Amino acid sequence: MQVIEVTDLTKRFNSKGISFAAVDQITFTVEEREIFALLGPNGAGKTTLIKVLTTLLKPTSGMAKVAGFDVTKEKEKVRASIGIVFQEPALDRRLTGRENLDFHARMYGIKRGERERRVAELLKLVELEEKADIVVDKYSGGMNRRLELARGFIHHPKVLFLDEPTLGLDTQTRRRTWDYIKELNEREGVTIVLTTHYMEEAEYLCDRVGIIDRGKIIVLDSPRKLVDLIGSDLVTLELNTPNAVSIFENLDFVTDVQAHNGFVTLKMERADLRIPTIMEHARESGLEIKSVNMRKPSLEDVFLHFTGRRIRE
Repeated sequence: MQVIEVTDLTKRFNSKGISFAAVDQITFTVEEREIFALLGPNGAGKTTLIKVLTTLLKPTSGMAKVAGFDVTKEKEKVRASIGIVFQEPALDRRLTGRENLDFHARMYGIKRGERERRVAELLKLVELEEKADIVVDKYSGGMNRRLELARGFIHHPKVLFLDEPTLGLDTQTRRRTWDYIKELNEREGVTIVLTTHYMEEAEYLCDRVGIIDRGKIIVLDSPRKLVDLIGSDLVTLELNTPNAVSIFENLDFVTDVQAHNGFVTLKMERADLRIPTIMEHARESGLEIKSVNMRKPSLEDVFLHFTGRRIRE
C-alpha cells in the first residue's frame, strides 16, 4: 500500500526577480512500513520537498498525498498523521525529557493514562529512562536527537519524517541513532522518510533511496540495485595530471572512466589483476600516480555516475 504519492511536484522560489525550482517536477511513491531516503548534497531540494510533504510549504504545482490526504487541501489531516524531526532542535530546553514528551502528547490529545504509558515506553526505547527528569539543557547532542525521535513518534504517526537525523553527531552516536530508527520502524510499523547526505546512512537504513540533485530525483531504487548499476570493480587513481581520461580509455578492459577533483576512477572487472597493467600504462604515458585505491562500488559512485561529481563537491 502506498502511503505517500507524489506526482510532478514543483516548488519554485523568487529571488531578486529570478525564479528557480528548488523541487522540479518530482514523481515518486513510498510504500507502507518502508524506510525511504532522499539522498543528496546541501541545496539539492531535500528539505524543501520535506516541507511540502509536511504542509509547511505550499507546492507551486503538482500533487502530493501523505497517508491518503492531499497536502494542499487536507493539511490538518496530514498533520495528524505524521511526525517530524527537524534539522534544528525543537525541544523546550527548560523542561525535562519526560516533560517534553508529555507536553507533545497533550498537544495531540492523548489521554492521561495512555500518555504516561507512552512516555515511559519511548523513554525506555531511546535509553533515556535514567535521564528522563533532567532538564534538556543538560543533554548531549546525541541525547537531544534521541528525545526528538521519541517526541516525533509519541502519537503513533503513520509517517515519520526525519530531516538529516544524524547531522553533527559523532560516528558512534550516529550509528546508535540508526538502530533507534530501525527499531521504531520494525516495532511499530511506521513508515520513515529521511533526508541525508551520508551515503553509509542511506545504505544501512533504507529499503529504497532516491538520489536527488538540483531539485530532481535522478535515480530511485534499493541501495543494492543502485550499486549494481555500477557493477564492476573501481580503481581510483590520484594523478599529477588530472585531465588524463583519454589515456585510460584506450585500455580494452576499462569500461568507464570518470575524472573528478584531481582523481580518475576506472571501472573494470577483476581489478586486482589489472592494477599492474594500469601502473605500467601510466608510466609509459608519462603520468605519475600518487595513490591507488581499489574497491567495490558504493552509493557515492552511483551519485558520481549520474551527476559527474561527488556528493560533497
